[in-house]
Amino acid sequence: MMFRKVLIAEDHESSNISVRITLEDLGIIDTDYVFYCDDALTRILKAVKNDDPYDLLITDLSFEEDHQKQKISGGIELIKACKNVQSNLKVIVFSAENKQSKIHSLFKDLDINGYVRKARNDAKDLKMAVDRVYKGNKYISIDLKQAVKDKNSHEFTTYDITIISLLSKGILQKEIPSYLQENNIKPSGLSSVEKRFNLIREVFGFSNNEQLIVYCKDMGII
Repeated sequence: MMFRKVLIAEDHESSNISVRITLEDLGIIDTDYVFYCDDALTRILKAVKNDDPYDLLITDLSFEEDHQKQKISGGIELIKACKNVQSNLKVIVFSAENKQSKIHSLFKDLDINGYVRKARNDAKDLKMAVDRVYKGNKYISIDLKQAVKDKNSHEFTTYDITIISLLSKGILQKEIPSYLQENNIKPSGLSSVEKRFNLIREVFGFSNNEQLIVYCKDMGII
């Protein structure tokens, strides 16, 4: 057994065709595809109204703007709108996005069922995702899982949590040493604080402290 009816929301025709072929390989032949988010929501609404709802939505996150104006401009808004109409709709995101904090929030806040990154072997990856999600499991691309594993190998020390928490409260990095000195926390020099932030950002692949703060909040570290 497999999903019976699937909707694909993808604005690149080549990717759209590729996803449909992948689904056909799994025996899924009742597929509809759209290039615009508004059209996707219209299909979901119509299917629910006709008592013939979709079992699965496969959507990208980013959609290029063109002459056809849209009320819903991206995949995140589309998922929210579709979930409001059909709360039990299964969702797999198929996107080139690889920011861990953003992907984590998709699972946490939107309750998506799977995330497949557009990359090498993504057709094989998508097949695995559809199969796993059909069986009631969550799925995330193997390379992204490994990245999460690598990041989780960094153990946040009490010192790390302290300086990141201070930064998240609006305290400037150059002002953190004063707080550390007042509370007898060592090392308290600005150079030590900067080196620690640089090390953590490097481990996680973040380009700035704001991304680090978002990640730590999402993961419940601070």
